[in-house]
Amino acid sequence: MQTTSTTTTPGSSVSSAALISSDRVQGTEVFGSDRQHIGEIHSLVIDKVSGRIVYAMMSFGGFLGLGKSLYPIPWAKLRYDVAEGGYRTDLTEDQVKNAPDYNPDATVGTDVNERIYDYYDIRGFWDGSDVPRRDPIDRP
Repeated sequence: MQTTSTTTTPGSSVSSAALISSDRVQGTEVFGSDRQHIGEIHSLVIDKVSGRIVYAMMSFGGFLGLGKSLYPIPWAKLRYDVAEGGYRTDLTEDQVKNAPDYNPDATVGTDVNERIYDYYDIRGFWDGSDVPRRDPIDRP
């Protein structure tokens, strides 16, 4: 595993250790509410206008990389666990498998996103309500 610097850029409270290239996220394991491995990140779905990550497409199933299914998980439902080296979620594998269908390559309307966010019981990214608001001078 590569190491990263923990220096901060002038005027920023974000260390470079908190930043990661999307290609490094791909393949990262996801652990469910029971702390069991439920899948891995296949890809990220990014809003073109805002640049925000909206979904992580999680894959599981299949054999030797064949027959895997992809499932959208709102990015807000994942938290990186440094000790585990993967993402944690409060979801179970069954909850993810029963989520509404989503194809990031198709033209997707707000109604599809609303169904997915309603299913996971979180507010929608399209109005910015899923982002916790912090005072700009707050430090993590």
